[in-house]
Amino acid sequence: MSYLISFEGIEGCGKTTQLEMAAKFLRRSNIPILTTEEPGGTPLGDRIRKILLNRESFDICAEAELLLFVAARAQHVREVLQPALAKGQWILCDRFSDATMVYQGFARGIDEKWIKKLNDFATMSLKPRLTLLFDLPAETGLRRALQRMTNLPENSKEDRFEQEGLNFHENIRNGYLSLARREPDRFRIINAAEDITAIHKEVCRHLETLRKNS
Repeated sequence: MSYLISFEGIEGCGKTTQLEMAAKFLRRSNIPILTTEEPGGTPLGDRIRKILLNRESFDICAEAELLLFVAARAQHVREVLQPALAKGQWILCDRFSDATMVYQGFARGIDEKWIKKLNDFATMSLKPRLTLLFDLPAETGLRRALQRMTNLPENSKEDRFEQEGLNFHENIRNGYLSLARREPDRFRIINAAEDITAIHKEVCRHLETLRKNS
């Protein structure tokens, strides 16, 4: 049985660290897995990622931003996700279509109906079987994210979204929580303010439940 499992949350929530730890846990259980990220996961996606996440000398309007994310996702689904699912792999994906609904919808103000149509087109209506939402106050997450950036070379910083104001990040958090309320069967909300080990144990518990029910 193959599954797409997405890891979501605001900037600085620790989802990437938890994804890496979850991958090690699943490998120890001899489950075939693939780890990937959005935007990215393909040569085209990696180029789009650089445009979207690295600060440049040009602006990107909300509509162009949306279309770039969706373009990267379309390539990702066809080149990486669908083949992996066909081979029976579990996919751990660092962000997926919910991120676009939240960042470009709740935060940027683009109509959710348009985003859903574009996401459905790009993904061929593929949705995660399980979405782990790492939740914590926006101010805490933003502070963590900015601290993480301080030790990186200037030209490698993926910090365009971190430069947005606190209100933007609060909208992101509220957007994720709203989506979780709409689809409680898919989402699992995890308190990302806990220590790393406690969070990992909760992640493993949800993955074990999925495995036993497969």
